[in-house]
Amino acid sequence: MADPTPRRTRTATTRIGAATALALAFALGVYLLLEATRPVDGLVSFSFLLILPAAVCAFVAYVGDPFAERSRRTYLQIPLWILLAVVIVSLAVLREGVICIILLAPLWLVSGLVGVSITYAMRRRGNTDGRLYCSALFLIPLAATQIEPYVPLPTAAAIVSRSIVIHAPTADIWPLLRGIPDVQPGEGRWTVSQDVIGIPKPLGAHMVGDGIGADRFARWGHNIRFRERITRWQPGREIAWRFIFDDIAGWAYTDRHLMPDNGYFRVTTGGYRMEPLGDGRTRVTVYTRYRVTTPVNAYSRLWGELFLGDLENNLLAVVKQRAERTSRML
Repeated sequence: MADPTPRRTRTATTRIGAATALALAFALGVYLLLEATRPVDGLVSFSFLLILPAAVCAFVAYVGDPFAERSRRTYLQIPLWILLAVVIVSLAVLREGVICIILLAPLWLVSGLVGVSITYAMRRRGNTDGRLYCSALFLIPLAATQIEPYVPLPTAAAIVSRSIVIHAPTADIWPLLRGIPDVQPGEGRWTVSQDVIGIPKPLGAHMVGDGIGADRFARWGHNIRFRERITRWQPGREIAWRFIFDDIAGWAYTDRHLMPDNGYFRVTTGGYRMEPLGDGRTRVTVYTRYRVTTPVNAYSRLWGELFLGDLENNLLAVVKQRAERTSRML
């Protein structure tokens, strides 16, 4: 009698391919539905970030193991392949930004692992109605997208700050906090966010006027521009501002989900503080406050700490290099 194993393997492989194609088509349909019905916050939702990837991976795992004989390891590999396919489709077809994909990937991977783990456990019990289970995997994300708009999202306030000790007096540093109009290539420091992920670097900033109410105009790479309205002014000690994002043309370098003043992520205020330490040294601190309104605020704040922290470290490095160079020349 012929060994049925090769035929069963081919059947399972074919079913995995077909199931993956169907699941990705379904996920794309949900994506387009959310884009059409909830263009502002549809993709930053519990259903899209956590429920949909679990359902997609669970469906592929169930259909791809028709004889309930695949190992746990095989099940756990499915989210990795699904995530790879999602990344390719998102970058090549949907034109989503790289930063958005990086933010999305860990959530989809963890959610997918949960989905396939539940499916693996159910298959081992051997009492699952396949049609009912697969139908539920399609219906649950759709139902969640309809219910979720009526559930208010929590809002969390956060602050990211970084400090550096500069071997220069406050008199040499204060003019740089008002603005450095000509940041040169190579100034600052290497960061993951800017040198690997691709977040733009500062090109310069200049201030119009003095004191509270004056404006500080900032220019960053990719033609990004924004204003900072001065709200606190202590020459030689502190300067603070609120952000004004009224020129959004440059933000087209990435997708709209990363705008700094949208419904779920809003950068609000920031500033510099100086603390004389003696012996010609000064501690400079830069801080940025923002608000997040998402179903995963704690997760979002981790990325805020990385991205904003890298930006602040780079700014402080530029100030340090300029101030210490000026101090040595005097």
